[in-house]
Amino acid sequence: MSGALKDRPVVIVGAGVAGLTSAIALGRRGARVTVLERADAIREVGAGLQLSPNGMRVLDALGLSRPIAQASLRSHAVALHDATGAPVARLDLIRHRPQDEFRLVHRARLIEVLAAAARDAGARIELNRAVTTPPEAPLVIGADGLRSVIRSHLNGREVPFFTHQVAWRAVIADADADAVPEARIFMGPGRHLVSYPLPGGLRNLVAVQERHEWQDEGWAIPDDPGNLRATFSAFGGPVPGWLSAVNEVHVWGLFRHEVARRWQDGRHALVGDAAHPTLPFMAQGAVMAIEDAWSLAACLDASADQAVALDRYQAMRAPRVTRIVAAANANARNYHLTGTRRILAHAALRAAQRVAPGQLLSRFDWLYDHDPTLELR
Repeated sequence: MSGALKDRPVVIVGAGVAGLTSAIALGRRGARVTVLERADAIREVGAGLQLSPNGMRVLDALGLSRPIAQASLRSHAVALHDATGAPVARLDLIRHRPQDEFRLVHRARLIEVLAAAARDAGARIELNRAVTTPPEAPLVIGADGLRSVIRSHLNGREVPFFTHQVAWRAVIADADADAVPEARIFMGPGRHLVSYPLPGGLRNLVAVQERHEWQDEGWAIPDDPGNLRATFSAFGGPVPGWLSAVNEVHVWGLFRHEVARRWQDGRHALVGDAAHPTLPFMAQGAVMAIEDAWSLAACLDASADQAVALDRYQAMRAPRVTRIVAAANANARNYHLTGTRRILAHAALRAAQRVAPGQLLSRFDWLYDHDPTLELR
């Protein structure tokens, strides 16, 4: 640490994963951090998320490995199935990347760990602080998500594109709590379902369907569990049992947002979804936010010239997150193939599994090998 951030006032808008990780990274480097959160408490509604090694390296560098491990499960694999439940391919994380950790965690537990660490780093978290215009401060970090006030200030009005896909999410009691902790993806024509266990005997479900009816964007829109069960009634394997256990479900429309053209102006900067919202098909939304937080703090710590530091931050991060967002867009198509294309694609995956199973995972080395903590060394 150079000391360039010592005693510098920083206001962060939003106390989600991006905002709290930024508060930790900046606070540890000596900044005087205030986090403004519109809610009346630090909490997240129930959902799971996956943490891959590129994000875990940042959390380790911030001294959070132990509390994260206590709050999560280590994922052993990503298993691909067709809609009947028959295996298609298996990405064995333990075998092919034994040195790395992939974690499965409830978002609320992650937020608890991050909030405690932010306060330990000296950050002041102010609740009931809805922000409608950028606050007055020498440095303002927009971690305020999809409807970011700070992004609008930097980029003006933008209109996202409805992908004609909707997603349900639910958390259920896991009847098979002793199962191997792994993410399982069931792929059918025009729809797919992802599930993985969470600590405490829970299981996370995310189910996506292509359809033309408009659906609002937002994670907290309740829906009838019967709609979810009807949509995936043809799926086999463990899926019917999981869906029968759903008592409460939320649905939201999936919209494609461009990576922000302008991330900073020398005084304001964006992190996480405010800069680069992504479709949830690479499990990298939270991880990109964690990477952003470290890179932003590192750039600011490396130069006393804030404008230069913020320009460097955008130049460093924008190409990587653009590639990740594009990969998520591609997966949205690959999971929902129909007809002959689906048959051929699944046959190719099964063949690759037999001949060279490690190569299926090595396609993502560019993603998982990245270490944000080494970028400026």
